[in-house]
Amino acid sequence: MSPLSRRIALLAVLAWVAWIAPVTHAQPGSGTVVVVEIKDAIGPATKEHFLTALQHAEESGAELLVLVLDTPGGLDAAMRDMIQGILASRIPVATLVAPSGARAASAGTFILYASHIAAMAPGTNVGAATPVPIGGSPPADENDPSARDDDKQKPKAPGDGSASDRKAVNDAIAYIRSLADLRGRDSEFAEEAVREAASLPAQKALERGVNDLIATDVPELLEALDGREVKLGREARRLKTKGAVVERIEMNWRTSLLAVLTNPLVAYGLLIIGLYGLMFEGYNPGAVLPGVIGAICLLLGLYALQVLSVNFAGLALVVLGVAMMIAEFFVPSHAVLGLGGLVAFVIGSVILMDTDTPGFEASRGLIGGIATFAGIAMLATMWMAMRARRRPVVTGAEQLVGDLAEAVSDFSGEGQVRIYGEQWNAISRVPVTRGQRLRIDRVDGLTLHVSPKE
Repeated sequence: MSPLSRRIALLAVLAWVAWIAPVTHAQPGSGTVVVVEIKDAIGPATKEHFLTALQHAEESGAELLVLVLDTPGGLDAAMRDMIQGILASRIPVATLVAPSGARAASAGTFILYASHIAAMAPGTNVGAATPVPIGGSPPADENDPSARDDDKQKPKAPGDGSASDRKAVNDAIAYIRSLADLRGRDSEFAEEAVREAASLPAQKALERGVNDLIATDVPELLEALDGREVKLGREARRLKTKGAVVERIEMNWRTSLLAVLTNPLVAYGLLIIGLYGLMFEGYNPGAVLPGVIGAICLLLGLYALQVLSVNFAGLALVVLGVAMMIAEFFVPSHAVLGLGGLVAFVIGSVILMDTDTPGFEASRGLIGGIATFAGIAMLATMWMAMRARRRPVVTGAEQLVGDLAEAVSDFSGEGQVRIYGEQWNAISRVPVTRGQRLRIDRVDGLTLHVSPKE
């Protein structure tokens, strides 16, 4: 073979390698699977964490998003937002109730039913999805014509009770049945879980068609899902999860902090503290401390219960904090207003940091700088106030007490003394002589009560 022929052959081989290399990299099993964990009550913070991970998975073109779930339930509004995100997702979402001993109770049951793939680890359970209002259900109306006398004698089922309870239960039943029909899962158990608070272990749930498979952990789940066909909207997609790269999305410090604040029990406590704080401030105007704590806790409670959106709650806390810090310089509150305003400003700023878009996120350095400057200003004000309190009085009658005067003439009982170039009437219990130094004990109108210096 001539040198020219060898070169042509070499070029042909290189061209074939360059063409086949991308094809090799695109073979099944080379995709990405995003894994996000929720091991807490469903609330605004966990909802935000999940939806952020889902958005990231969609934008990165991930093959699948796996939600590792262990929850006792949570807020209905946050749960519905998560389910809407799952139903509108451009990629399949698999929910794995894990590890062993975990549960998908209440709101977790709805999320499991809404997912494209439902999996459970051995030793887990699902169900007990009866909606319960925060603070407990109100007593049934005795005048309700629908409540018969013989029914009042029977034990109350979760679906019985007041009209509002029945409305909530029936709405939840219709919602979970629609999810069951959409995903082809057992709708009878779905209704039992809501109406009767029924619950099933993993194996029984598999037998009844509540979940799709049993998997101990994420690697085992991905192994079982490889080649499985999933209905995504109107089209079917075959999963390629074998050997996929697993990317875990962890909670950042902000989301972890808000997850504690937005826990339903903590949220309810914040709401109660806020209401009672404002009530005590109204009963005792000028106490300041109950009002400050009440205002901050009330706004946090309203945000945690999703009555206020993240933008309104964060902005309200920032405005409240700035107003309190300004009021500290005009109202004597012993730094209660200033410190409360600083806390409200920092928490409000943290809540507003809800975006990672470059150029639009709140700067932690800026927030820290403003908070530090405000704290130093308040400490400096307190220091100057305490220093001023320790200084001797330099005006008025209080200035004379303890000072020294000089006797103008000899006298016993009543006479005159000179101090600061002025002559005052004076009373002494002992005789004094002219020019003698006398200490002023007290001031009685225009008369000084004096005694010898020694």
